[in-house]
Amino acid sequence: MMLLTRLGALAVGVALANAFTDTSPFFMFSTSELLTSLPQIASAESIRNTVFSQLSDCPSDTYVVVSQPRVHAEDYSDRYAAPHLRRKIQAEDQGIRSVASVPDVLGDVNADGFVEAIEEKCGAALLKVDASKLTQGSQSTAGSFTIADDPKPRVIHLDFPSLPSTSNPKARSSKLKDNDAFLASILDFLPSSKYTVIYTTTPYSRPQSTIKDQLEQETYEMDTSFSSQQQHMELKRDLNGHQYGKRENITLPDAPLFERYQYFTPGIFMGILVALPLFLILYVGITGVASLQVSYAAFDKEMGPAAQKKQQ
Repeated sequence: MMLLTRLGALAVGVALANAFTDTSPFFMFSTSELLTSLPQIASAESIRNTVFSQLSDCPSDTYVVVSQPRVHAEDYSDRYAAPHLRRKIQAEDQGIRSVASVPDVLGDVNADGFVEAIEEKCGAALLKVDASKLTQGSQSTAGSFTIADDPKPRVIHLDFPSLPSTSNPKARSSKLKDNDAFLASILDFLPSSKYTVIYTTTPYSRPQSTIKDQLEQETYEMDTSFSSQQQHMELKRDLNGHQYGKRENITLPDAPLFERYQYFTPGIFMGILVALPLFLILYVGITGVASLQVSYAAFDKEMGPAAQKKQQ
């Protein structure tokens, strides 16, 4: 029994470890007093609800929403990877009064949702900065940007490109450091000292197109001959069946933890339901046998007058 318990705990631990490989960090810091208390592991929905409630009063003049795709918490473990961000999160900057950090976020936080909410609730003007280019774009500033000295609230959407592959850690760390310096330059040019930075990320996982291509590679051979239209319909039906059959081997980074991984199969669940009544019956039987009480005198041979009369 103890061995089964240890094996079960080990299986759950492996499943959770694999689950956290598809998580990404979330950072938030502000020069305003915000009650930003977040756990070390949180879902994207809970983070959105908490941030929306904290920004409902529009405490800042400028909101910087950062989008950094395809990263993991380990990318920020190096103290030289993002030094400016580290100083803000560790409250080494005296102007920072509120800090929130979540190393493992389950799901997509969606930076666009923060931008739209701030525009709607605070009436902020949008300034979009695309850091993946170096020339000035027609619809958004890229590489260089201009922040007008306007008393109206503003929201700056800073969209960083994806980091290099994990096979080249030096280039990956160098790119993250450049992005961190670019964010620091934006904060230095802000006309007001009242700002809030929302740093969102997405996990480093396979793109959805890779999963789609893998599913489309499934082949199906017809056993009987039909018309071309009927064959096409049967082929579509069989491919859909393969998609649902292969769902357990596909990681969906946008879904919650318990929707992406199946910890209990129907067979295990039915086995537990059958084992519980059997253990209950066994326990009642052992308890009943152990509660029997028979005196030792019941096994002694009678030697009195009554026993002699019975013998006659």
